[in-house]
Amino acid sequence: MSREIKIERMEALIPIINKLQDVFNTIGTDSIQLPQIVVVGAQSSGKSSVLEALVGRSFLPRGTGIVTRCPTILQLIYSPKEDREHRTSLEGTMDVDEWARFLHKPDRIFTNFDDVREEIERETDHKAGTNKGICSEPISLKIYSTKVVNLTVVDLPGIVKVPAGDQPEDIEDQINNLILSYIRNPNSIVLAVSSANNDMATSESLKLAKEADPEGRRTLAVVTKLDLMDAGTDAVDVLCGRVVPVKLGIIGVVNRSQLDIQNKKSIEDAINDEAAYLQRKYPTLASRNGTPYLAKTLNRLLMHHIRDCLPELKTRVNVMISQFQTVLQSYGEDVKDKSQTLLQIITKFASAYNATINGTSRNIETTELCGGARICYIFHETFGSTLISIDPVSGLSKLDILTAIRNATGPRPALFVPEVTFELLVKRQIRRLEEPSLRCVELVHEEMQRIIQHCGTEVQQEMLRFPKVHESIIEVVTQLLRRRLPKTNEMVENLVCIELAYINTKHPDFHRETDSLLRASDHSVVNEQEKKRQQRPQMVPSSLHAITNGELEPPGPGAAKV
Repeated sequence: MSREIKIERMEALIPIINKLQDVFNTIGTDSIQLPQIVVVGAQSSGKSSVLEALVGRSFLPRGTGIVTRCPTILQLIYSPKEDREHRTSLEGTMDVDEWARFLHKPDRIFTNFDDVREEIERETDHKAGTNKGICSEPISLKIYSTKVVNLTVVDLPGIVKVPAGDQPEDIEDQINNLILSYIRNPNSIVLAVSSANNDMATSESLKLAKEADPEGRRTLAVVTKLDLMDAGTDAVDVLCGRVVPVKLGIIGVVNRSQLDIQNKKSIEDAINDEAAYLQRKYPTLASRNGTPYLAKTLNRLLMHHIRDCLPELKTRVNVMISQFQTVLQSYGEDVKDKSQTLLQIITKFASAYNATINGTSRNIETTELCGGARICYIFHETFGSTLISIDPVSGLSKLDILTAIRNATGPRPALFVPEVTFELLVKRQIRRLEEPSLRCVELVHEEMQRIIQHCGTEVQQEMLRFPKVHESIIEVVTQLLRRRLPKTNEMVENLVCIELAYINTKHPDFHRETDSLLRASDHSVVNEQEKKRQQRPQMVPSSLHAITNGELEPPGPGAAKV
């Protein structure tokens, strides 16, 4: 009696894991690696037939080429007839023993499994497109039945080697990466499917399983199509693990043929024929092979695997619950007036932005300049030093100036410097101010973009509580700054054009520099005259000295006549 209670309690573990899986599929997180059975196999190896045999219904899409293009999370839930919990909400279907439900359509109940197939095809085209490509986003399907055991399996796209049709060239790498992302989960059981009419040593599914599970502790092999082996051969060595040993075992099954599917042969009849074939062909191994034995084995393996993983899962879930409760509490109470709350958030963000520019922010940076201080630095230090470093006559040689003067005077030699030449050369130098001015605008724009992120710390509480609103505010402000940048550049270009349009020679700075040049010129002229004056008196004293000494006679009255 105690053993039955223990088994019943372990059976309850799978539905609990299914609920967790639904939650994580809904919120889109893979922070917890749940125990599950992952079906891996080459294209057309019989994966779909194995899954349909486990369910007892034909519900998976079939066709040529790659059909399974999205991971399909299949949750089998045993629902006995006396258990009406899941059927009380189904009006008019109280006596239905099997039904299905998709996670993306929780309000619809599927009692016709042809509709289930069509929905899988429709959702696959929606997620992966119609060009035979694949998608990593899973399709979650629950099947309630009185004929199944509690089980969770993930059906993955079949392994291919050559792209077909509109498939991308790297379809093989895409499928392999998708498969490895599931089977590398240490809590997953790998169900490697291989066909018996191919050499077991060349099985692609076992190759990938060994890559993710080198020790083989969580790999179970399934050999399909036992009835299609060449005449005179059998799979005894393969099923006994003499060819490729697998720790969890190797189970052989017989699939429905394509003719059986076209003739609508029921899965129940196919399982009976499978049992008869195994009893006839492999009498000593019949009890440890076949679809019913595979279902029980998978159920047992999954229950024990969940039991082994449960302590770690429980700890991880408790930690996540604590973390999310803290985040939930930080969001505060429910918002009653959304318009008022939105206006308050926008106002607070605008105030924080202005405070960062004006330097009145509560969180003042001490490690670097930011906000208005950095804008001031850009104007006075970066831009100012760049203007000072520009030499007004840089790029103008004496030959250039002389050539410009001669070109402005035409056939007449120049007596004075023409004003046309002066304006031409000055405008050429003024244009050099445009590039550093535009660079200054760009630096200020970058800083104003940085302020958006910096002032986010001022509204940290609102940012955590309403992340989408905060993202929208940042996007609006960023777009506003981006729209004003061309206008600002245009204004700077217009200012330079204004300076080029009229050279104001009456400007005080112009007169100040002119006076300095004139004073410098007058000083040089005075110095030159002084030098000449100093040279002339040197001869006069020497003559007077000679006369005084009697060496020369002063000129007489008649000397002028001579």
